[in-house]
Amino acid sequence: MSASASLIPELEDVIQHGSQDKRAATVKRIANLFIDGAPHFNEDHIGLFDDVLCRLVVEIETKARAEMAQTLAPMANAPIELMRQLAHDDDIAVAGPVLTESARLQENELVELARTKGQAHLAVIAGRENIGEAVTDVLVRRGDTEVMRNVADNQSAKLSEGGFSALVKRAEGDGDLAEKVGQRPDIPPHLFRDLLVRATAVVQQRLLQAAKPETRNEIQRVLEKVSKELDNSTPARDYAAAQRAVMTLHQSGSLGEAELAEFAKDKKFEETVAALALLCGVPIETADRLMAGDRPDPILILCRAAGYGWTTARSIIMARPNAKGTSTPALDAAFANFEKLSSSTAQRVVRFWQVRQPEGAV
Repeated sequence: MSASASLIPELEDVIQHGSQDKRAATVKRIANLFIDGAPHFNEDHIGLFDDVLCRLVVEIETKARAEMAQTLAPMANAPIELMRQLAHDDDIAVAGPVLTESARLQENELVELARTKGQAHLAVIAGRENIGEAVTDVLVRRGDTEVMRNVADNQSAKLSEGGFSALVKRAEGDGDLAEKVGQRPDIPPHLFRDLLVRATAVVQQRLLQAAKPETRNEIQRVLEKVSKELDNSTPARDYAAAQRAVMTLHQSGSLGEAELAEFAKDKKFEETVAALALLCGVPIETADRLMAGDRPDPILILCRAAGYGWTTARSIIMARPNAKGTSTPALDAAFANFEKLSSSTAQRVVRFWQVRQPEGAV
C-alpha cells in the first residue's frame, strides 16, 4: 500500500490547483494501481481507494469518468461508493457500464435508481442480468417503449404477476413487445391467454412460428377456444331486417366490396355487419362480437382474408359504435397492421371463426 499512500499527498494539490488533464491523469494512476493490486486487497484497502477516487471523480470531465466506469464496473470488488456515485451520474455514458455490470449495486439501490432516473438509465437497468421483481415492477410502471421491450427481452429478469399484467396491457398495439412477452417461458398461463386475445393476427402467427411444439398446441387451443366463444355468443342487436336486405342483394348478384363499403360510409351498422358476415362466411353472432370489440384487428383480418383494400377496412372501422379506434393514431396503427398482415394468415384466422357456424346462419 506504500504506492497508493504516496499518491495521497498529491490529492489536495490536484483538486485545488490541477488542470482537467492532470486530474484525469491522477485518477487513471490510482485506478490502475487499484486494478494491479485488486486480487490482494481487503475491504480496508479498497476503502482507501474509494475515498480517494470519490473525491477526484467529481473534478474530472465526463470522458474520464466514463473510462473509469468502463474499467472498474466489471470488477467484483470495485470501490462501492465510487460505483454508487457513477451509477447516479446523469450522463448515461458514465452510469451505463456500472448499471449494466457492477456487482456492487444492491437491489434496493437499483430500485431507487429506477424510481428517480431518466429513461436512458431505465433502459440499461432493464437489460441487467438477474434483476428482481422489485426492480422490474418499477421499470414497467415508469418505462417507455424501449424499457418495456428490454424488460420483456431479458430472460434472466424476474417479473411479478403485476409486472406481467402491465406488460400485457402495454403490448396491446405494440406487436414487437407482444411477441417478446409471449415468448417468455415464465408468463402465467392466464396472462398468456390474455396476450393472445389482445394480439394482432400477425403477432399470433409469429408466436406460433417461434413456439415449441407443446406451446404451439396451447396457442392453437386458446385461439380455437376464443373463436368458439365468439361463435356461440348472442348478438347484441337485431339483425333480421339487415340480413334480409343483404341476402336480397346477394341473391341478385349485387353484393360485393363496393356495397359493403357504401353501407359503412352511410353508418348503416347492422347492414355493414350483416354484409361482412355473409361475404366472409362467418356467423352473424361472430361478426357482431368482432365489430363491437375495442380493437379494429378483426375487421382488418376479415377484409384482408376477403381481398378487400384498406379504404374499405377504414370505412368499416369508422362505422363502429362509439367511434372506437377512429383517432388518427389508432387509424395509423391499424393501417400499419393491415399492411403487415398477409392474406394467408388472415384466412387462417377466419377459418377459426367459421368452424362452428350455426345451421341456417346467413
